[in-house]
Amino acid sequence: MSLDNRPIYTGGCQCGAVRFRVEGALGDASVCHCRMCQKASGNFYLPLVSVRGATLDWTRGEPKRFRSSNAALRGFCPECGTPLTFEAPDGVALAIAAFDDPTGIAPTIQ
Repeated sequence: MSLDNRPIYTGGCQCGAVRFRVEGALGDASVCHCRMCQKASGNFYLPLVSVRGATLDWTRGEPKRFRSSNAALRGFCPECGTPLTFEAPDGVALAIAAFDDPTGIAPTIQ
């Protein structure tokens, strides 16, 4: 918890080149099955959690970004390729598996 009792979450990529810190409540957690998320994650789905309303800081490095559509950017580690963000005009979502402790982040939307 922060000094003003806001929750703090940390995470990053597999190699450690990119690290983040989120201060504040997380938003909706979802599992996306769209073809773009499948391609971006190399899997059949991509679990994401919104950080809209929270403060997201990159504490080491920063993701490289790829425009996957007119509506979204995908952030990933430039060194190891770990998927990190889905960035749309209405906010940013982080890959749940990129959190240091993802166990408390349960997707509620598919």
